[in-house]
Amino acid sequence: YSPNSKVRFMSDSLQHDATQIWHAAVHAVDSESLVRNAIKIQGNRFTCGSWSLNLDQIDRILVVGAGKAGTGMSRGLIQAFESTPWQSQISGWVNVPDDCVAEIPGVTIHAARPAAVNEPTEAGIHGTTEIINLVENTQPRDLCICLISGGGSALMPAPVHGIHLEDKQHITRLLSSAGANIQQLNSVRKKLSQIKGGQLVSRCGSPHFVSLIISDVLGDPLDIIASGPTVTDPEPLESAISVIHQFLDSNDSVVHRCLTAMRQYVRPSAKAIPAHVEVIGNNRTAVDAAVVTAKQLGYETTFVAHNELEGAAEQVGFDLAQQARQMIKQGGKRVYVSGGEPTVELAEEAIRGKGGRNQQLVLAALANQIAHATKDNPCMKRQVILSGGTDGEDGPTDMAGAWIDAKIAERYDQSDLDIKHFLKCNDAYHFFQQVGGLLKTGPTHTNVCDVRVVATNSSN
Repeated sequence: YSPNSKVRFMSDSLQHDATQIWHAAVHAVDSESLVRNAIKIQGNRFTCGSWSLNLDQIDRILVVGAGKAGTGMSRGLIQAFESTPWQSQISGWVNVPDDCVAEIPGVTIHAARPAAVNEPTEAGIHGTTEIINLVENTQPRDLCICLISGGGSALMPAPVHGIHLEDKQHITRLLSSAGANIQQLNSVRKKLSQIKGGQLVSRCGSPHFVSLIISDVLGDPLDIIASGPTVTDPEPLESAISVIHQFLDSNDSVVHRCLTAMRQYVRPSAKAIPAHVEVIGNNRTAVDAAVVTAKQLGYETTFVAHNELEGAAEQVGFDLAQQARQMIKQGGKRVYVSGGEPTVELAEEAIRGKGGRNQQLVLAALANQIAHATKDNPCMKRQVILSGGTDGEDGPTDMAGAWIDAKIAERYDQSDLDIKHFLKCNDAYHFFQQVGGLLKTGPTHTNVCDVRVVATNSSN
C-alpha cells in the first residue's frame, strides 16, 4: 500500500469509464448498422428516409461509393436486401483504404490507398474509373445507390484533364501544410475533379439514384462531404481560385498548372436526375450516445457537438484542461463530452515528427495542466482527458488518439522529455509512446470527426 494507491485506483476507474464512453460514441455510428437501419424493404417497396421506390421497376441494383466506412456500409446494404428477390441483383464497386478491404457478395471492395495515407493514389484513380464506367452504363431500370463516408474525397480521385495525380497530391499537401481547413481543401478538390461536385450524378443513365452519407464534416454540408460527388457544387470557380491565392504561391509551377486546368475544364452537363441524399450518421449521433453511457455510469454530464471547425487543436486542448479543473471544483462525478474537429498547423517538414490532431490536442491539454499544477493539486489528479478520431485513424498514425491521467502525468514528471519540443514538432505520437496514453482501435469502418471525453471524480 502507498499513500497514492487510492488516487491510482480512482484514476484507473476514470480511465476505464472515459474509454467506455468514447467507445459507445463510435459504436453508435457503426456503418453497417446505420445503413441496415436506414433502408426499409416492405414487400416490393424500397424506402430510405423520405424517398421511396417500387422495386418492380428495378432490374439491377448498382452500388458505388468511397470512404473509410465503405466496407461496413456495403455489408449493411447487403443485409438490408437479405432474403429478398433483389439480393442477387446487387453489384458494384466501392473504394476504401487498404486496411478496410473485405469480401462483400457482389460488390468489389477496392483498396484505393494505403492505411494512414490520406492522399489520392493511382489505385484510387483506377477504382474511380471503374465507378465512372459503372454509373455511365446504368440503364433506366437500374437503382443506383451511392455510399459516401469520410475520406471519400481522397479515395475517389479523377483529376481533370491537364494535371497529373502528382499535381493533385502536391497541391493538397501544400494546402494542408499551410493550414487550409476541410472546406477550403474540398473547394479546390472539386474544381480539380471529374467526379466531385455533383458530377457523379450527372453521369448516371438511370433516374433512380439515392446517396447514403455518414458525415465527417461538422454541420453536414452535403456539398463538402467527400467533396459532394452526388450534390451540385454551389461554389463558383472563383472560390477555389481564391483559396489557392490565399495559401499558395501562384508562381509555383504545379500551382500554376492546376489553376490553368481548373479554368479550362468543361464540366459535364447536369442531368435532371432526382437524386435523394440521406445523412444517416454524424458527429451528433456519436456524442448523444456517449452522453447516454456517461449518465448510465453515474456521471453528471454536459456536452456539445460543434457545427463548425473549432480552430487550433492546441487551444481546444487548453480549453479541455480548463474544463477539467472547473469540473473538479464543482465536485462529484462529472463528464464533459464534446464532438468536433480542430485544425493543426504543421511544423516545417525538417523538424516535423509524427502525430494527429487528437494526439496534439491531448498533449496540449497535458502541458496546460502541468502549468497549473500545485503541490496541493497534483497534475491530473482525479481527472482523465481523452480524444480520438471515430475512424480509428489519427493523422498519419496507427492510433485513434490519446488520453492522459495522473499516471501519465507522473511518468512525464519522472522523465527527461521536453513537452514543449514535442508540441512544437507535432510529435505527440512519440511522446505518448514513451509515457503511455495512446488510444488504438484499428479501423472502425466509420468516420464522424472526433469525440473527446473529460471525466473527473472529486466525490471522495
